[in-house]
Amino acid sequence: MSTQRVVIITGTSKGLGAALAQQVLDADTTLFSIARGTNPSLAATAAERGAIVHSLQADLSSAEGTRQAQEWLQHALPRTAQQYWLINNAGTVEPIAQANQLNDAQAIQHALQLNVGSAIALCATLLAATDANPHAERRILNISSGAGRRSVAGWGVYGATKAALDFYTQTMAMENHPRLRCVSLAPGVIDSPMQSVIRQQHADDFPDVQRFLNLHAEQQLSSPDETAANILRHMGSDAFGSTLLDDIRRYL
Repeated sequence: MSTQRVVIITGTSKGLGAALAQQVLDADTTLFSIARGTNPSLAATAAERGAIVHSLQADLSSAEGTRQAQEWLQHALPRTAQQYWLINNAGTVEPIAQANQLNDAQAIQHALQLNVGSAIALCATLLAATDANPHAERRILNISSGAGRRSVAGWGVYGATKAALDFYTQTMAMENHPRLRCVSLAPGVIDSPMQSVIRQQHADDFPDVQRFLNLHAEQQLSSPDETAANILRHMGSDAFGSTLLDDIRRYL
């Protein structure tokens, strides 16, 4: 197993996560891919580039699925790599509704677990697994959103989870974790399956829906591949970690 760079990415079956997983692969990388769905093309790309991929199919919106991912990483992560990257990308924008209609406790619980709980748990797993390696550089990227920094009607749950992820990242950074750089990053508006969900909302639930319909119609959405390339470039740069609550559009 390559021990140059270990990369863990969640939500790799589609959208931004799939693009990140494809682009991070090289001969010095071992990728640990975690997703609810499958992405068979990762293995083919890894074989072409001389990379190694380990994949786990797990639902991080449940405590059991998150625990399964933690146990898998605890046993499988190599302990002698020079770099460890964790990209907490998996997330959901649902449930979308006005405050007086947010009555589906299970949907709320799933969003909190997927967007916040799983990220916190996987950060803990990575830090614990690499603390004993005095030469390992650790980089953690939590995919956040501008919705966590500016309230959007109908996104009470989504915005709250992203604000929580921002706060957690700031807390992790102030603690004593040697050789750690961490960032909570807004990736911009991406042409992804999440955007399809947003465009299907009724204006009564999500008053901003027309803005997203216009962005799509006017082809103003960033592609997953373009966004992934910008994110990975920044994550590998010396500037990574200097701004805790960041936005990838600052580096375009």
